[in-house]
Amino acid sequence: MAGPADWPDALTQWYHQRQRTLPWRNQSPTDPYPIWVSEIMLQQTQVDTVIPYFNRFMAAFPTVAELANADEDAVLKLWAGLGYYSRARNLHAAAKQIAQTGWPTQYTQLKQLPGLGFYTAAAVASLAFGEPVPVVDGNVIRVFTRFFGLPEDSTTQRMKTDLFDRLLPAIQNQKPADFNQAMMELGALVCKPKNPNCPDCPLRSECFATINNQIEHLPNRPARKKVPHYHVGIGVIQHNNRVLIGKRKKEQMLGGLWEFPGGKQLPDESLPETVVREVYEETGLTVECTTAIASINHAYSHFKITVHAYWCTLVSGTATPITTDALRWVSLSELHQYPFPTASVKIIHHLHPT
Repeated sequence: MAGPADWPDALTQWYHQRQRTLPWRNQSPTDPYPIWVSEIMLQQTQVDTVIPYFNRFMAAFPTVAELANADEDAVLKLWAGLGYYSRARNLHAAAKQIAQTGWPTQYTQLKQLPGLGFYTAAAVASLAFGEPVPVVDGNVIRVFTRFFGLPEDSTTQRMKTDLFDRLLPAIQNQKPADFNQAMMELGALVCKPKNPNCPDCPLRSECFATINNQIEHLPNRPARKKVPHYHVGIGVIQHNNRVLIGKRKKEQMLGGLWEFPGGKQLPDESLPETVVREVYEETGLTVECTTAIASINHAYSHFKITVHAYWCTLVSGTATPITTDALRWVSLSELHQYPFPTASVKIIHHLHPT
């Protein structure tokens, strides 16, 4: 068990014994590229979900240069299903910068790249380049609000900065990559949000929450607001053996992905009326809904939707990208070539009955 001054040693020793085998870990020589890709993917996403995506991504783009030269649609297609698609666009943009200027090797420089903020820059700086800067992600916040006994709101930037300052001295006499991965691994394997395995924790003898029976009260996370739910109507418009898809604007949520035209249902509006209105507002086309295809439930971080898809026929008009970056008529067999959001992928499955 750790004492007041030796808990960093106890933590890293525990890590050497318990660390999981992950495809981006313990490379020799250390390559910043897979570390960076994995850390971007791991934002808001569980390790088990990330591993197959990481392996496919690295197989398709094994170097920064190949990622930099890739078509954005190809990048988004491999990312489809991971969510938070701005991560993929930022990854692509940062790769182009790195391919031109080389890797920044310091924390302050890495923070200037697209998509590398407070946490990810510290992860790459420490894991790839050995800079002694601590990472502060959700796992680290949970472990050390409990360890230090910090009752303040754990979701604020102030808490992240406070923990960064508290952990900065501790990492100085450790191998930065091991220390940072040990903190994250402890949160993932032992100091879990619910029912943590405190007897297996190398920090238990000095942990404020364990000593004071405060495990269930820390970290302090304010209650979440009720998540809104929306009904969305979309139209799969058939014309000349093609269907119409649109590319979302980059500044929008799910930017750069393709989708069928449609949008949120308004009060006192039937779903077919929603589809007809949304299609006209987005494309300038007048359509008629014919047959319902499927209804799909999907959840995002801050809201939920039910997507109702309808076959539609074209009545009049010429497709014009009013609210999208592009519109394209494609055959059903070509849909798999485009990156779609998860909800749209589920709809597409219903267009190809098995």
